[in-house]
Amino acid sequence: MHSAALGEIASLLMFACACGVLLLGYPVAFTLAGVALAFACLGTGLDALGITTNMFQFNLLSALPSRYFGVMVNEVLVAVPLFVFMGVMLERSRIAEQLLETMGLLFGKLRGGLGISVIIVGMLLAASTGIVGATVVTMGLLSLPAMLRAGYDPKLATGAICASGTLGQIIPPSIVLILLGDILQGAYTQAQLAQGNFAPEPVSVVDLFAGAFVPGMVLVVLYMLWVIIVSIIDPKATPALQRAEGDTGHLGLRIVKVLLPPAGLILAVLGSILAGIATPTESAALGAVGACILAASRRQLTRAILVDVMQQTTIISSMVFVILLGASVFSLVFRGLGGEALVHEALSAMPGGAFGAMLVVMALMFVMGFFLDFIEIIFVVVPIVGPVLLTMDLDPVWLGVMIAVNLQTSFLTPPFGFALFYLRGVAPDSVSTTAIYKGIIPFVVIQLGMLAILALFPGLATWLPNIINPS
Repeated sequence: MHSAALGEIASLLMFACACGVLLLGYPVAFTLAGVALAFACLGTGLDALGITTNMFQFNLLSALPSRYFGVMVNEVLVAVPLFVFMGVMLERSRIAEQLLETMGLLFGKLRGGLGISVIIVGMLLAASTGIVGATVVTMGLLSLPAMLRAGYDPKLATGAICASGTLGQIIPPSIVLILLGDILQGAYTQAQLAQGNFAPEPVSVVDLFAGAFVPGMVLVVLYMLWVIIVSIIDPKATPALQRAEGDTGHLGLRIVKVLLPPAGLILAVLGSILAGIATPTESAALGAVGACILAASRRQLTRAILVDVMQQTTIISSMVFVILLGASVFSLVFRGLGGEALVHEALSAMPGGAFGAMLVVMALMFVMGFFLDFIEIIFVVVPIVGPVLLTMDLDPVWLGVMIAVNLQTSFLTPPFGFALFYLRGVAPDSVSTTAIYKGIIPFVVIQLGMLAILALFPGLATWLPNIINPS
């Protein structure tokens, strides 16, 4: 067999092997780098034995230092630890608890109002923290007992909490969008150079933020519509609160005090990005400082809390960047074995052209989301398929938003949806795992419907970026 064909087969085996080792529970970064190095050594060894010729050139790995240095000096990626710090600090400042209590007082007397409150709070936390695990756990601890006491169907209650908790994936500022935007920028440049355009228009994280904003809001509306539909079809599943807990005498003042500070922070961070006043990194710094001020105003900025927030920020950020470095080794070896050429040929040969190729990639990501984390999918799959899809004249912002919505769905899909695990860990024993799985099904259908809507109406993702950056 020809060496090129053997290399392509080896690249597919490497991808399958990496997925298998990840499912065994080994650390992601070391799995990606270790499996890639093993196949690099295999290809080099076969060349040395004369079995193959130029199956893999080991000197390709000499490009790793420059790649790592590129990560180190990338100013956009500095926004990741800053937004993580902002999210963890806001979670420690009890903002979610106060928002849920206040929204419950505001909407609780309406049938389905408590479910709508959970979705609204999930939206606000998504725009202010962007950390799915913290949002789902916080709302699971605070709102799930209240919804169960009110007589809500456990399936609807858990589904609403899981779905609204994952809005941080799509509503900017989002860590997912930052990482995805950085990778798509390189993929778009690579695709344009391959087409002979040596001065391509840059694709920025700001474009992706703007593109994801409208679809994110549409998702929020669809979630609330589902709660309203359930309240009409099955009124017993979404009863109104007989009495609102807490002091309702000064509800207007309480709404102003609880809602305005985080809303002002969101407006300052996201507004400064979309208006072009500040870069994502600068806005992330503003958000981190604003979160500290907000925590101090609630008398939550103690030395112990600050140390805890910094430790959590370091742990989360280190995890993200170590995975990025491991994925760099994986993608480099994958290309060296000829895997990229194989993917290009396979997607180009798909019936239906760009639509068929896009459908296959979306289906692949959806299935991989059953087993792998969004970071793994972003760092492993997107660098491989991104340049190929973008050579088919797909809009990079639309493609990025489609991928982001698809990755959000991966948090919800049984059996390994991470949001389901987060909620299972804090839900009372009276709520079965089966109820959580059944409750999330309608919201997964809504997510898939959102993907179909974006496919039919790409202007939902491209309208706002075109307004901000008219060509």
